[in-house]
Amino acid sequence: MTMIRSSLRRRLAVLAPVLLPFAVAGAYGQSPDLEAAPAGVAADVVAERERVSDHVIVVSLDGLRPDAIARFGARRIQRLMAEGSYTLHATTITPSKTLPSHTSMLTGTDPGTHGVTWNSEEMESHGHVATPTIFALAKEAGLHTAAFFSKSKFQHLAVPGTLDYVQAPAGWPGKWLADRTVGDVERYLEREEPNLLFVHLGEPDFAGHVFGWMSPTYGAAVRKVDRELGELLAAAEQAFGAGNYTVLVTADHGGHGRNHGSDDPRDVTIPWIAWGKGVEAGVVLEPGVRTMDTAATALWLLGVDAAAGSVGRAVAAAFQPEAVGTLVDAGAEPAIPVDAVTNPGG
Repeated sequence: MTMIRSSLRRRLAVLAPVLLPFAVAGAYGQSPDLEAAPAGVAADVVAERERVSDHVIVVSLDGLRPDAIARFGARRIQRLMAEGSYTLHATTITPSKTLPSHTSMLTGTDPGTHGVTWNSEEMESHGHVATPTIFALAKEAGLHTAAFFSKSKFQHLAVPGTLDYVQAPAGWPGKWLADRTVGDVERYLEREEPNLLFVHLGEPDFAGHVFGWMSPTYGAAVRKVDRELGELLAAAEQAFGAGNYTVLVTADHGGHGRNHGSDDPRDVTIPWIAWGKGVEAGVVLEPGVRTMDTAATALWLLGVDAAAGSVGRAVAAAFQPEAVGTLVDAGAEPAIPVDAVTNPGG
């Protein structure tokens, strides 16, 4: 009987993150926050140069393959693509794993610099990432920062003193569902107006590992995070006002079969979408955007300089000419030249 219970528990540990979203609402949510600033934290902005946007939201849809957006009818993501600038041919790093990829996404550096090559919560042996994150740089510039993580391994990125608010699951099973995470974001935005907000949603990755990338269950997971993205944007609209914030939507990796991590194009090709304030509408970006460019773009939008050693470049082609002027004036190097775009709207 003990062996049977042990086997059952192992299976539930694997299946719970995928099956519960479609069966039991709010299954997770009892784990304490990593660090929580009290309501009313001041957002004194002392950024060094002109900002394109006062509020930037970076959304990572874990394990989202670009070809899944159309195949599974992710309507809200498609709306952002139509109204903003995007590419379905951006690339992530190798190893194309969650923690290394997100570290590159949020530091603007490659693994050779940030050193994060493991993909599990190993705080006792590795501690927090030493390379400055976008949260650290924005906080140093006097901006208000917040992060909502859906996996416990993200504790490595929650460097003390860099986030006014941060939460992530702790303990078994180390994962939260998108509705729990977005619900928490909604409540947070009722009382705070962060300048830099990061939101991570994990369902596509959960489903891919158990049922396979591009399977029907994976498709249901894609549609779920698409719905939650809509809820997140509605909350942002209420908090910041229409046209007063900029959103970057991307992924850490794709996947094939039931795994990822290789240099296979299905693993390393990711979507990259910019929408909102300062963004040029109807632009299809040429290939060349990398996950490190997400960090550089978010910082540039906020008027904050990237750290030394960053290889990320702001994606200038995604933004309106007047916004790009601030990039040129600041001496930053764009990831894609302004004229290297395809504009289906002419």
